[in-house]
Amino acid sequence: MFEEAQYFAPTATRDDGTVEVELAASHPGFADPVYRARRNAIAALAVNHVPGSPIPTAEYTEQEHEVWALVSQALAAKHRTYATAEYVEATGRLGLPAERIPQLQEVSDLLEPLTGFRYLPAAGLVPLRDFYGVLADGFFHSTQYIRHHSTPLYTPEPDVIHEVIGHANALASDRYSQLYRLAGGAARRVESKEALEFISKIFWFTLEFGVMTDQGELRAYGAGILSSYGEIEEFRGMDIRPLDLAAMGTTHYDITKYQDVLFRADSLEHLEDVVGGFWATCDDEIIAKMAAEAH
Repeated sequence: MFEEAQYFAPTATRDDGTVEVELAASHPGFADPVYRARRNAIAALAVNHVPGSPIPTAEYTEQEHEVWALVSQALAAKHRTYATAEYVEATGRLGLPAERIPQLQEVSDLLEPLTGFRYLPAAGLVPLRDFYGVLADGFFHSTQYIRHHSTPLYTPEPDVIHEVIGHANALASDRYSQLYRLAGGAARRVESKEALEFISKIFWFTLEFGVMTDQGELRAYGAGILSSYGEIEEFRGMDIRPLDLAAMGTTHYDITKYQDVLFRADSLEHLEDVVGGFWATCDDEIIAKMAAEAH
C-alpha cells in the first residue's frame, strides 16, 4: 500500500553533491538521458532550497511547456463536465496560466491572498508526518518536474500537473483548503504510525480521489481524479460506496491503476461534517477503536 507522500521516485545525493532521481525501468523517461538529466537538475533545486527563501526557479524547456499546455487544455474541458462547482469556481479564482508551467513561487503568490496556502518544493520522498503535518500551517509539498513528453496524458507518479492543476485549484477554495488544514492538524495530533496511516487513507479517498453528489449528478473533487485525463472519464463506473470513515481508513488501494473503489459524499456540507469533523477531533484512541470495529 502506498501513500501520496511515499510514491515519489527515490532521490539520492551522491558524495560529489549531485542529485540523482532513481526511475523504474517501466518509467516512460527511463531510457531518455535528456529527461533524466532534467529530473536530476529539478530535484536538486528542492534539495538545495533553504526554508523560508523564495522557491528556486525551474527553467522549463519549450517541450515541457507544450506538455503543460496540452494537458491543461484537455483537463479544463473535462472539468466543466466532471468537476464539482466549488472546484470549478476555485479554478477561476486562482487563474493558473494555461499555456505554460507556472513556477511554484508563482502558484504560492496566487494562492496566498486567497486561502493562505503556499507551496514547498519537494525533490522526492517526503516523510508522511511532514507531508501531512505542514498542511495545518498552510503549506503544501510539491514536485516541480513534469511528466515525460512521450506520454503527456499519463504519469506514473505525481508531477507538477497533478500537484498544481489537481491540488492548487482545490486549495484556492476556502472550503476545500480548510479540509486540507484539518487533515494536517489531525496528522500532527496523533502519535502512532497506525493512526497517521488511517488519517492519510481518508485523505486519499477524499481530497485525492473523492467524489460527491453535486448539481444532481456524481462529480469529482479529488485532485487525483481531476488531474488524470483518463481517470476523470472512468470514475462514474467504479464501485461507488457511501462516505464511511472506518471503511476509508482501512481500505487498501493500488496507485498503479485506476481507483476502483470510491466513496461518495452527499454534498460538500456532508463532506465537511463527516470528514472535517473527524479530522478536527480525532485522536489515537478514537482511531484505534474505529479501526478495530472495521475489522
